[in-house]
Amino acid sequence: MTRYRKIQLIYILADILSSIAVWLLFLLFRWMVYEGRIFSADTVLIPAFNLWRFMILYPVGCLIIYYLSGYYIRPLQHKVLQEALLTFACACVISLGAFFFIIIDDSVDSYERYYVSLLVLLSLQFVLSWIPRLVITLIVNGHRQERMSTVVIGEEEAVKQLVSQLTADRRIVAVLPPEEADRFHSLKQQYDVSEVIIAHDRQSDEQSLYNMINQLYPEKVDISFPARVYDMLTGAARIGSLEDEPLVTVTSPSMADWQICFKRAFDMVFSFTALVLLSPLMLLIAILVKTSSKGGIIYRQERIGLYGRPFNILKFRTMVADAEQETPMLSTADDPRITRVGHWLRKYRLDELPQFWNILRGDMSVVGPRPERRYYINKIAEQAPYYCLLYKIRPGLTSWGPIRVGYTDTLEKMIQRLNYDIVYMENMSLRLDLKIMMYTVKVLVDGKGQ
Repeated sequence: MTRYRKIQLIYILADILSSIAVWLLFLLFRWMVYEGRIFSADTVLIPAFNLWRFMILYPVGCLIIYYLSGYYIRPLQHKVLQEALLTFACACVISLGAFFFIIIDDSVDSYERYYVSLLVLLSLQFVLSWIPRLVITLIVNGHRQERMSTVVIGEEEAVKQLVSQLTADRRIVAVLPPEEADRFHSLKQQYDVSEVIIAHDRQSDEQSLYNMINQLYPEKVDISFPARVYDMLTGAARIGSLEDEPLVTVTSPSMADWQICFKRAFDMVFSFTALVLLSPLMLLIAILVKTSSKGGIIYRQERIGLYGRPFNILKFRTMVADAEQETPMLSTADDPRITRVGHWLRKYRLDELPQFWNILRGDMSVVGPRPERRYYINKIAEQAPYYCLLYKIRPGLTSWGPIRVGYTDTLEKMIQRLNYDIVYMENMSLRLDLKIMMYTVKVLVDGKGQ
């Protein structure tokens, strides 16, 4: 288990224990102040508002709020002040939620008790959750050098120049020449590396830089390189310290942490709901696919997803069995391999309904760039080597690229779609996702699929 995962689990465990302590102390307050029967056995075991049920529901509710706040995404990068403000905001949401769903149903003699109860719950929730977090964060920050293990990859002269401009916040555990980059995986396991910096000459070609990024993405570490003039002018460069070299980090998402968590939560709820509600339609399609032509119902194909890792995408089969032999082939509007039922499914994009399972599993998102096969990625990368930048977000069922370009039956259209997806990636937001989903519905209704 990596240090990242260990610290993440420690924060989660601390939040669970603190939320249980908050609920118990809050009940203790209510019993002592308002009921005065704290030493009564029946009150302790069977209180007015259910002890045991909310002993489970309250911590679960707290964890949901904490997750949606984005608190657990970067457990090694928490800052004390930001953590305190985020914890207080979460405490307000949790306390108000508990007030309207639990406390307000209690029978009381005075409304003043409602307000006092809410204030006490808010105070307990903030203090008891923030103190353990503060302790953990101070301990983690005290081992800053240990958690900033860095590997530098590049030619000797470029590495020397870069290392001399980096601050002591990083602990450089190894320096590799480009031809030995394949050793990075073993170094990551040995030193628990969290960052790799490519010492790239600003004057050299971009192809070698993107090739290196493409090779490192599956390792799931921060990947940076020295900023070029264009990066500085466009704001892509980030300054970690006033003494530090400006770096461009290609793995940092453009969405805020809380939006990333909301996006994933929406994906899970939406895909599960879709699978349940559309199950009769999917059953009908499965029968039509099976009875109309020979072959299986579901077509599985390897695609490349988040961090450049492969997964099997699911679709209803729309072509004859064994439509592809060895070399992958793009489909066209009048492709003879497409079955009669397949034409209808593709027109309204119903063949992609099984991908809700991919979304629920976490292979994909509802909105994101369409995943491609490795064969075509290599073809695209020959003309657009920056394709690997898409690896930092989950591929999706729909996105701006597919809406603008439609089905991609040529390499030129693939590159055109890639450019739209890059723009989407750099401007990701929940609002933009909602707009794309609305446009997708229009495309489905118009039957513009192929």
